[in-house]
Amino acid sequence: MASYVERELEHEVLLCDDKGNLNPDAVDWSRQPLHTCNLSGHHLRKKRWNYWCITSPDYLFSVTLSNVDYMGLPFIYFLDFKSNTFVEKTILSPFGKGCHLGEKVEDKAVYAGKGMQLIFENIDKQVVIKVQADDFGGKPLQAEFLVQIPNNHETLNVVIPWSSKNFQFTSKQNTLPTSGTVKWGGDAYYFNPDSAFACLDFGRGVWPFNCFWNWSSFSTRLADGRAIGVNLGAGWTDGTGMNENGLCIDGKLIKISEDVRFEYDTTNFMLPWRLRTTATEQVDMLFTPFYERLAKTDALLIKSEVHQMIGRFSGQLKLEKGEILQVDDAIGWAEDHHARW
Repeated sequence: MASYVERELEHEVLLCDDKGNLNPDAVDWSRQPLHTCNLSGHHLRKKRWNYWCITSPDYLFSVTLSNVDYMGLPFIYFLDFKSNTFVEKTILSPFGKGCHLGEKVEDKAVYAGKGMQLIFENIDKQVVIKVQADDFGGKPLQAEFLVQIPNNHETLNVVIPWSSKNFQFTSKQNTLPTSGTVKWGGDAYYFNPDSAFACLDFGRGVWPFNCFWNWSSFSTRLADGRAIGVNLGAGWTDGTGMNENGLCIDGKLIKISEDVRFEYDTTNFMLPWRLRTTATEQVDMLFTPFYERLAKTDALLIKSEVHQMIGRFSGQLKLEKGEILQVDDAIGWAEDHHARW
C-alpha cells in the first residue's frame, strides 16, 4: 500500500472500549493529543513509554521511562559528537515497580528506584525533565531540561490498528526548543534553545509478540529561520491503513498519507541510508550515520535488538504548493528494531 486516506480526528476520544479492546472511533490521526489511553486487561501484553531525545550541534541526550507490564525499563544515554564518548544505563524493574505513566501525553511520568530517578512534568506550556543516576559510566549524572511547547504547536498523533486486540497510540512531537544541562562527574554539557530541540515519542498500546519497525526523526532550522521537523516510520504500520509519517514546519503539521521506503544495508548499518516516499516525491532524504548505538535486551520474556544510527540528514522535502525545502546536515536518527516482547 503506497498512499491512502487517513481520517483526521478533531475531538477527544477514549483509546479503548470497556473491555480493553480498541475503540473503532479512535482510529484516526490528530494535530493535538486527543486520546485518553485507558489501557486495561490484556494481562502482561500492554506497552507504555515516554521517550525523550534532545539533540544539539554537539550532543545527544535521551531518557526513557517504559513499562511493558512484566518489566519496567527506564534508561538513559548520552553521546558527545566530538569525542565520540557514549554512555548508556538501563534499569530492569520487575513488573514495572516504581514506574508511573499516565493515560494522557500531558500526564506526569515518574520513576523512583534504586540507582535512578526520572521526572517528566508539564508546567505552564513547558515540560521539565529531571534525571539522576548514581552510577552512569562510573560517575554520577544529573540532567535537567526545560522543553518549550510553543502556542498552537501541532504534533503527530496516530492510532495504528493491527486488530481489535492489538493496537498502538503514538504521539510524535519534534522541533521543541530546549535548554538544559547535563552534569556528569566533574563535566558539564550545555544545551542552548537556539540550536537544541527535543523530540517526544509517547506510546501506549497492546502489541503483537513479534514486531519490527523503522523509525526516523530529525529537527533543524533552515537558513530562513523556519524550524523543520520530520517523523518517518515503516514496518510496524504496514497494511494497517495508517502511518506515522509527517512534517512539522514552524509548528504546523503536514500529514503524509503514504508509505516511506527505508533503503539501507543490514550488513553494514554505517553506510548511508535513503528514505523516500513511495507514491510521490514529497520526501527524498539521504541519511549519513556517524555513530551506531546497538542496544540488545535478552531478559526472559523480552528480547530486543535495535540499531539506532545517529547522523545527518540532507535532501529535499516537497510541499503541496510546489515549494521545495532543502535540508542540509540536520542531526537526527534512523533505526532498525526487532523485538519479541
